[in-house]
Amino acid sequence: MAQQERRDSAVNGTTFDTLSAAEALEAAGMEPAHAKAIAVAIRSGQGDLATKSDIDMLKWAVGINVAITVATFAIVAAKLL
Repeated sequence: MAQQERRDSAVNGTTFDTLSAAEALEAAGMEPAHAKAIAVAIRSGQGDLATKSDIDMLKWAVGINVAITVATFAIVAAKLL
């Protein structure tokens, strides 16, 4: 399996190592072509996964938006009273 496949998995934010996975499948008795195909299929399915950092950033952004909304409602309520 090419080094490019290892780099591809690192670029999209995942840590799935297709080379190691294919080698493990081959060591367990799987045909090399099948092992590679399975490893590549698993990697390709991971492209849209969120990392912990992604989730943390989303939590922060939602928190900021909630704070702004609460502050806006407080200002509007104060003007109405």
